Amino acid sequence: MIDRRAFFMAAASMSAAAPKIPIAFAGGSHSHASAKALLCRDSTDFDLLGIWEEDPALRKKYEAANIKLLSPAEVFDGSARVIAVEGPVRDHFPSALRALQSGKHVHVEKPPADTLKGMRQLVDLARKKNLLLQSGYMWRYHPGFDKVIEAKRNGWLGDVYMIRGQINTLIDASRRPEWGMFHGGQMFELGAHLIDALVRLMGAPSKVTPFLRKQGSYKDELRDNTIAVFAYPNAMAVIQSATLQPGAGGYRSFEVLGTNGTAVIRPLEAPVLTIDLAKGAGPYKNGLQTIPLTAYTRYVGDLADLASAIRGERKLAVSLDEEMKIHQTLLAASEML
Repeated sequence: MIDRRAFFMAAASMSAAAPKIPIAFAGGSHSHASAKALLCRDSTDFDLLGIWEEDPALRKKYEAANIKLLSPAEVFDGSARVIAVEGPVRDHFPSALRALQSGKHVHVEKPPADTLKGMRQLVDLARKKNLLLQSGYMWRYHPGFDKVIEAKRNGWLGDVYMIRGQINTLIDASRRPEWGMFHGGQMFELGAHLIDALVRLMGAPSKVTPFLRKQGSYKDELRDNTIAVFAYPNAMAVIQSATLQPGAGGYRSFEVLGTNGTAVIRPLEAPVLTIDLAKGAGPYKNGLQTIPLTAYTRYVGDLADLASAIRGERKLAVSLDEEMKIHQTLLAASEML
């Protein structure tokens, strides 16, 4: 496995001399949008041209952050080489499609589409036009997940037979309508991040069985208490996601159980990784140990990987074929296939 820390340090030094890559944002209302925009504004890799956002309050917020407001035409038909799609989930597919049709590389917030047909259209167009398509799942460049995937691929955990993931939150009533727009509810909105990690770890499952319930005392249809079971030839996985847990961040976790030991990330942010092995393997001794991790900030790795791929220095960490497998698995877990 590539040493990502070494790669990102090398990329940072090279980017100081390389021309900045023009980037524009299509939408800025997603909860991840402002942090990404600020990173691009201050980046040595990217030249942030501006953002198209229609909400008046958000427009003021971005203007106050010295981010230029753009029209749709300036975003999609202007000089940007890459477009970051960061609006509401319902707009992800049409905005990403328009960007690709305009010949732009795309970073699209998760989930990138709400149908399999739509995702296939994005992937096929990116491949046809030789453009990059990167989905914005949070933990693709997370040092804890990187080490767990490395341990699994090298057999240090033995034969992996069970994966368990939990990602809960607590949202107020005002946010529930947007999350309830899609049948998958909480699984589609937040469980997606751990499904991405699961498929990168184990590949596509042979069967997915979801349980999507609405159990909060709200007058809406948001499926807010969800579980999906993923069957593999020699393993099973369970991903659980709900909107009903106070203080949920500290309990978010990802566990990988193998015949030689267990790897656990808990909490996911700021990440703590423990590995407990029956017999020492790879760089790890036998017994329970807390693994040192490099400093982690959301989205930094995504943007560094995207910039390097645009410059032709390396391929994106997740291929288009993997993007399709992840999306199909997410839709199956959300009862949206």
